[in-house]
Amino acid sequence: MSDILLATDADWLVDDIEAALGGAHLLHRVRAGVDVVPAIGLIDPDLVLLDLQIGNMGGVAACLAVRQEEESGRLAARPVLLLLDRDVDVFLAREAGADGWLIKPLDPFRVLRAVDAALAGEPTTEEPSPA
Repeated sequence: MSDILLATDADWLVDDIEAALGGAHLLHRVRAGVDVVPAIGLIDPDLVLLDLQIGNMGGVAACLAVRQEEESGRLAARPVLLLLDRDVDVFLAREAGADGWLIKPLDPFRVLRAVDAALAGEPTTEEPSPA
């Protein structure tokens, strides 16, 4: 069982991800982007899921902060997936250094597949379909 840190202020998103994981992983939650780096230091999760729209910093800024801490050696590297609202947000995920992304609304099968792939060090995303 892996530890996963989920950063979101949306209760429905927690419910969706817990249902998708089906108890296969232990989910920890923070409600603000500024809490992500301190929580990683305490929990040492195997994977981080960041909601793009999380309050008090935002998912992109939180991802950049995690990557900066990893580059400085203050945190060990770990996969980070961004939870996006639209296909066009993929650019933001890439710029932030995310290892992958999922686009809301979340499909339970895709969530589980992306989480398992990220934990295995495999690609986690599918390119958005052309408009």
